[in-house]
Amino acid sequence: MDLIQSVEKEIAPVTRAINFEVGDTVKVHYRIIEGDKERIQVFEGIVIAIDNHGLGKNFTVRKISFDVGVERIFPLFSPRIGKIDVVRKGKARRAKLYFLRERKGKSAKLKERKGRSGVIAADVPAAPPAEKAGE
Repeated sequence: MDLIQSVEKEIAPVTRAINFEVGDTVKVHYRIIEGDKERIQVFEGIVIAIDNHGLGKNFTVRKISFDVGVERIFPLFSPRIGKIDVVRKGKARRAKLYFLRERKGKSAKLKERKGRSGVIAADVPAAPPAEKAGE
């Protein structure tokens, strides 16, 4: 491990595993401080980019609000992010989905990713053992 990575590991403010990919729809619970009050704002949209730069890892979330596209860049290791929920997994064939900026309506949607939907085999109850016909 080189020197930069070891220093980043020591000063990391929040340890957070990245459990989403580009194309996924996520809900980001972001803490906003207004004067002496504090509130949680939920921003839901499609992850169109993830920039991997150590502690400076950012991800960009895009949503359509009243026919206007809104993008927000969140630092992954920010202590202001309460939690990140994955709403649905999207099928993306690109690392950056900037082409969604020019699209509207149904053409701005991504197909849902098939396959493993987060269900772990240990969570599924085992089938009862089959009884033999001769007994």
